[in-house]
Amino acid sequence: MTTFTRTVLFTDTDGRARFREEALPLAQGNPQSMLSEVFASGGFQLRESPVGFRSSFHCTGAPQWVFILSGQMEIGLQGGTSRIFKPGEHFYSADVLPEGALFDPQVHGHWSQQVGPDPLQTLFVRG
Repeated sequence: MTTFTRTVLFTDTDGRARFREEALPLAQGNPQSMLSEVFASGGFQLRESPVGFRSSFHCTGAPQWVFILSGQMEIGLQGGTSRIFKPGEHFYSADVLPEGALFDPQVHGHWSQQVGPDPLQTLFVRG
């Protein structure tokens, strides 16, 4: 079966954000155009972040797809690891604050920043 690899930024059982890869089946359509199921969407938002933009640690308010349209976006996790996403790449941001937890910037969430010489343009699609 053909699949689409979705990169997921999620909150693990210890409350820390991590990345994982998931295979989404492309079981509909035909051999020339394999499709996934239709996913519900809660709307979309476009954003431009200038050269030099960097956020502090934060959690995702509501799960959403993040598609990089132009520029580059780096996502940093607790412990110092990070990943850079380039135009045409994506991730599903679902690192919400655990239920009942108070946000602790030493434990929870991720930071994001614009990387390289070009402003960062992204498309957010609510899940």
